[in-house]
Amino acid sequence: MRRVVSVYLPTWSTDLWRRRNASRAPAWDSPLVVAASDGPRRVLVAVDRAARRLNLRPGMTVAHAQAAVPDLTVVEADPEAAADALQDLGAWCLRRYSPLVALDLPDGLWIEVAGAAHLFQGEARLIEDLVAGLARRALSARAAVADTPGAAWAVARFAPREPVIASGAQAASIAELPVRSLRLSRETVAGLVQLGIERVGQLAAKPRAPLRLRFGEEAVLRFDQALGRTPEPLAYLASPKVPRVRLAFAEPIGAPETLVRVTERLLSDLCAVLERQGVGVRRLDLLFRRVDGVSQGVRVATAQPTRAVRHLLRLFVERLALVDPGFGIDEAVLAASAVEWFDATQAPLGDLVGEGADADLAELVDRLTVRLGTRRVFRIAPVASGLPERSVRRVGPLAAVPDADWPAGLPRPVRLLRPPESVMVVALAPDHPPALFVWRRSRLRVARADGPERVHGEWWVSDAEGGLVRDYYRVETTAGDRFWLFRDAPALEGGRWWLHGVGEA
Repeated sequence: MRRVVSVYLPTWSTDLWRRRNASRAPAWDSPLVVAASDGPRRVLVAVDRAARRLNLRPGMTVAHAQAAVPDLTVVEADPEAAADALQDLGAWCLRRYSPLVALDLPDGLWIEVAGAAHLFQGEARLIEDLVAGLARRALSARAAVADTPGAAWAVARFAPREPVIASGAQAASIAELPVRSLRLSRETVAGLVQLGIERVGQLAAKPRAPLRLRFGEEAVLRFDQALGRTPEPLAYLASPKVPRVRLAFAEPIGAPETLVRVTERLLSDLCAVLERQGVGVRRLDLLFRRVDGVSQGVRVATAQPTRAVRHLLRLFVERLALVDPGFGIDEAVLAASAVEWFDATQAPLGDLVGEGADADLAELVDRLTVRLGTRRVFRIAPVASGLPERSVRRVGPLAAVPDADWPAGLPRPVRLLRPPESVMVVALAPDHPPALFVWRRSRLRVARADGPERVHGEWWVSDAEGGLVRDYYRVETTAGDRFWLFRDAPALEGGRWWLHGVGEA
């Protein structure tokens, strides 16, 4: 299965100029355009959002734009610098998201994520992380993922509200988009519109022979590429100088057991290289090139540097099912895209004979991460905070244990609700424990109550919770259920009641 993300940078040239000229760049709400010579004229080749709001568009002459917007900032285009910067951005995506990244000049990227999306808990989370990462670099971006580069390209630019196109649904996803979403030339688009063909769905209903006769192969080819009927190879960026090994095959391969054997051989060769360099792998990229030119990649990561071939092979076996060999694979490349210094130590005698050996937690973490994703494998660490919701935090599964610890002798509920849920409470007196409370439309009568336990927010915290005071009560209902309630202010000050925990440890 092939899954391709198309990244669209609608204001790439202007965003790039602002980043490189921050000291003299106009404010973000002031229009900025990039211009280039087109014969005897100078035309706009890129506009930012502020300029677009003033109805400035690429292709407009500079004279016309300056007449419409007198305070317009015009800078000269530098396509070579923009292409180099786009390649640097592609290298960042290659390190973070996938080993298969290709340029989509002048303002986009393609990223194949079939073997890497699980590291981000799925494609939707990967796209969110990607767009947020670009936003932190002051770059506006839209992205979409589909089975084919053409469908992802069309959706990212013309229908970005639904960025994840289900596998096999590319025809329906682009049917209502304009024909220019197929990456057709201006002449072809104008000719199709002249014939009344404005949408991709209308083009799909037309016979192919007349289209080829009038427009050549372009319209039919782009349509078939978007639907996956014709393969579309991409020119992937080369990885940085990293340890790698390669195998080429005289005859194409494709059987699952053959892919496993090839992977094992590549791992053996690569680990030998890593051993000579004194490093261990933290991330591996396995690339398969098919005979039709399409490449597919699988990425795995480890919690600690390692050179254990058997363990790494188990990680890859979990992901090889995603590889579609098509009509066969003629080349395989394995690259260690992230390595760390690895201090190998002698194994204890118990490990060698299989007696008294402790389980290798790092290997377990790696296997869980491959199956569940990096964000679902973690540890809970204590935090020095009186507020229950701030007293824990997530840390890496193999992170060092912090010095802080939870105080002994303070019972806490098994389950903490985030956020706390509002409840209606009846008490015998304003400052007494609850006698009855209503939670989720259920009336619960209290049989026993213990409290209050007064909890203060940290005085050094600057937000609204820094100076709060809560009175917590542990209550048991007549049915035997136990809850943790608190009042967010003294009764005489009109404090409200909240349910914060269920059960008791």
